[in-house]
Amino acid sequence: MADTYLAAAQIAVRYGVHPKTPWRWARTDPTFPKPVTLTPGCTRWKLSALEAWERHRAELAGAA
Repeated sequence: MADTYLAAAQIAVRYGVHPKTPWRWARTDPTFPKPVTLTPGCTRWKLSALEAWERHRAELAGAA
């Protein structure tokens, strides 16, 4: 099965944040998935990594 990749703008829509926010998260949050460079000038995030990050955050929120 092929991996699905999301652009920063798609991530922004998914989480209701500014399009620059995923880049900031990638720099400042060690738990946020790192982007993958597919080709020069084309950087995306793996959807499966983002979903794992979401599950991890949900687990942390449930434990609090």
